[in-house]
Amino acid sequence: MRKNKKSSISKASSYKEIGEFWDKHSLSEFRDKTRKTSFDVDIVSEITYFAIDKEISEQIHSIAKKRGIPAGTLLNLWVQEKILNRRHL
Repeated sequence: MRKNKKSSISKASSYKEIGEFWDKHSLSEFRDKTRKTSFDVDIVSEITYFAIDKEISEQIHSIAKKRGIPAGTLLNLWVQEKILNRRHL
């Protein structure tokens, strides 16, 4: 947020203050201060596939099922955790 720039509704001057304001208020309280707008969002997602041993894949699926999450989500969490831990070495 630019210095000395305030949010139009909250009058906050930082993202932290804006967050604190909206934690305590609802947009419905300020409906009369809003205006219709439109914008385009171009989200590009990338999926990369890696070969995994069949037995390891079966174990991943089994653990993910027990945790109630997709196997891909579990695998991404584990890899992310491993990368973060490696940074601290």
